[in-house]
Amino acid sequence: MLLSELQTGEKAYIVKVRGSGAFRKRILEMGFVRGQEVTAILNAPLKDPIKYGIMEYEVSLRRSEALLIEVSKEKRDVSFDNLRTINHNNISRVEKHYLKSCKREDNSRTIAVALVGNPNAGKTSIFNFASGAHEHVGNYSGVTVESKIGMMRHKGYTIKLVDLPGTYSLSAYSPEELYVRKYIAEESPDIIINVVSASTLERNLYLTTELIDMDVPVVVALNMYDELKESGRKFDYKTLGGMLGIPFVPTVGRTGEGIPQLLDKIIELYEAPAERRKDEVKIPYGRVMEKSIAVIQNELQAKNIVIPEMSSRYVSIKMLEKDKDIDEILRQNPKAAELETICDKERQYIEKMLQEDPESAFTNARYGFIAGGLKETLTEKTKFSENTRLLDAVLTNKYVGFPLFFVFLWIMFEATFRLGAYPMEWIENGVGWLGNMFRVQMQEGVLKDLIIDGIIGGVGGVIVFLPNIVILYLFISFMEDSGYMARAAFIMDKVMHRIGLHGKSFIPLIMGFGCNVPAIMATRTIESRNSRLITMLIVPFMSCSARLPVYLLFVGAFFPRHASFVLMGLYLFGILLAAITALFLRKYLVKGEDTPFVMELPPYRMPTLKSVFIHMWDRSWQYLRKIGGIILLASIIIWFLGYFPRNTEHEQMFENRVIEINNLTVDNNEKEKLLNEVERLRNTSHQENSYIGKLGKFVEPVMRPLGFDWKISVSLLSGMAAKEIVISTLGVLFTGDVEDQQSLQTRLKQEVYIDGSPVFTPIVNIGFLLFVLIYFPCIATIAAIKEESHSWRWALFSVFYSTGLAWVVAFLVYQIGSLFIA
Repeated sequence: MLLSELQTGEKAYIVKVRGSGAFRKRILEMGFVRGQEVTAILNAPLKDPIKYGIMEYEVSLRRSEALLIEVSKEKRDVSFDNLRTINHNNISRVEKHYLKSCKREDNSRTIAVALVGNPNAGKTSIFNFASGAHEHVGNYSGVTVESKIGMMRHKGYTIKLVDLPGTYSLSAYSPEELYVRKYIAEESPDIIINVVSASTLERNLYLTTELIDMDVPVVVALNMYDELKESGRKFDYKTLGGMLGIPFVPTVGRTGEGIPQLLDKIIELYEAPAERRKDEVKIPYGRVMEKSIAVIQNELQAKNIVIPEMSSRYVSIKMLEKDKDIDEILRQNPKAAELETICDKERQYIEKMLQEDPESAFTNARYGFIAGGLKETLTEKTKFSENTRLLDAVLTNKYVGFPLFFVFLWIMFEATFRLGAYPMEWIENGVGWLGNMFRVQMQEGVLKDLIIDGIIGGVGGVIVFLPNIVILYLFISFMEDSGYMARAAFIMDKVMHRIGLHGKSFIPLIMGFGCNVPAIMATRTIESRNSRLITMLIVPFMSCSARLPVYLLFVGAFFPRHASFVLMGLYLFGILLAAITALFLRKYLVKGEDTPFVMELPPYRMPTLKSVFIHMWDRSWQYLRKIGGIILLASIIIWFLGYFPRNTEHEQMFENRVIEINNLTVDNNEKEKLLNEVERLRNTSHQENSYIGKLGKFVEPVMRPLGFDWKISVSLLSGMAAKEIVISTLGVLFTGDVEDQQSLQTRLKQEVYIDGSPVFTPIVNIGFLLFVLIYFPCIATIAAIKEESHSWRWALFSVFYSTGLAWVVAFLVYQIGSLFIA
């Protein structure tokens, strides 16, 4: 029978995995090997994908993928040929080029350490605790999408910690796998810390077997050891470590327990002689495969074919597995064709003798080796936690899963607006007080205008939204750290499938609500290049935190009674545009294969206050740095362009008019009214004749069909660098009362044309908000798209497509809306 035929709650045993390519490789590495027990746990709300339990963890598969896996209700005996550890001394193990990479200066006091492990194993928690860095820790696959470096001192040594991307194996089927393997081979770190989740040992130790194959010095950090003890298990990790020739150190990353001992073990291994450090075991693959490995190994040595920093045994294994990256490297050698012929014969020999392809045979052998070791050292569970099962029964329920997800989003936006309103008002009053103080204390002049209208007016208009940013990141951090983010991907998979993507693409999109740049980098966890490209091109339609101040300014000023619904509507409209764009790209520009959906569903974990607050503080600090950097600079530039040139004759004309009004014999109220009107005309005339006014007038014809005047046009133009600059530009252009530093919201609501009609009508406001949502990704986002797609073509496509689409949407809103609202 097929895995897709299993009913909820039923168990079966893997017989065979069909299919080919990256999907088959990944599914084997994740534990779907011959003889392994698998349980159907539940269906997503739309009946697809399905959550399965295997090797004490949970994974999500679509029905189309489950159709490729044969299972049986009856357990079949699985035996492996001669699976005992082999000591290095029994075979020719290390070439001269490899030993050279292990040499070090005796007086060296710096140890290069790389952290390697599965997603959700807790690498970044250990990295943060050990190095004091504040990298974000999320409870789903793909938080660390590039290497992070931290430095620390321990017992007289400087330890350089490098946190590498989470990966299930060292194959070449995904960017993070290839990145980790190349880093280990090319950078030759002194020690590898293999972070292993103690609660899912069988699956996590697969990566350990590949590190053993690579012949690198390894220390295993047995992380989340508290969860293993809570399950009632006993693990003789010292015996298993002795079998593997690798030291095991129990740790609890989030509390720091065991990390000092881990660092001690690193120093101990580093100080050992190189020969002793390499005196480890090898993973045995049985008589048949060992014979083929030896044949290829001998051919490599006979032909003097060497891949720097990789042992011939490891290269031989990867050749038999048809590793794409190794094949590509070997093709550059003139003797590669002859070697490939021999390798093909050995693959056929393995398939004939074992009745399965070499890729499956090596994977089965590794898991067989792991199972044998754990059988001798790990006891069965005696205590079972039902928390994850019970929560999933509600949060992924077919009736309430989707409503709960959207209720959660609504609560997030409601809290962002309502709770943030109080501290926002305090900061706003503080900015107003500061502006009025400078207005009263300073003498008239250029410096006074720069400080009040340029710096305070521009920067102050942005900084008031800091509390809202903090609250938004609080919710996003909770979703990531608790494990709910992975469930959002699970329930959204069928919807994403309709636009040619899958649920894993939904995670970068949700991350995009915080910042588009790390969201685009997070697309590296998507195996298919086409799906990865489409996802990174639609991420800019997610309303990042930089757009949030613009939304809050206009929503608070013009839609206060329906603020949370307007906010949620903007976010949902961005998601809708992303879906339409994905369909367009998949159909016309980025055609390619459908992407399999294979994703681990980690257990729910209560986020620690420390982790949540670190995340909030880091993001808030980035926001403040942006205010003190690019936004401050932009505000000064915008003020300069709006302040100059100074037309003395024009100014004198208005001064004469002021003198005339002061000499009039009218009551004080009437006189004040006339003076205010002159001041308004003076400001308007000066702005229109300033440099920025001329720029605005130049672009206004293009923007006038959208209902935007030249000031709005200039603010959108400046927002191309960073969306927060839209606010600072509006703060500079729409200056307040001469005697009072009014809030920007008040100034916008009071702004009128010469005929007295309001500048910001409901239709203009809606068009403006949608334009800000859609148009021109910020400079950092464009750079990220270029970097991840390795092409300026797609970065420029994102610029022109999004800006063109923004113009069309705002045009339709204004023109159609004007037909119904006078």
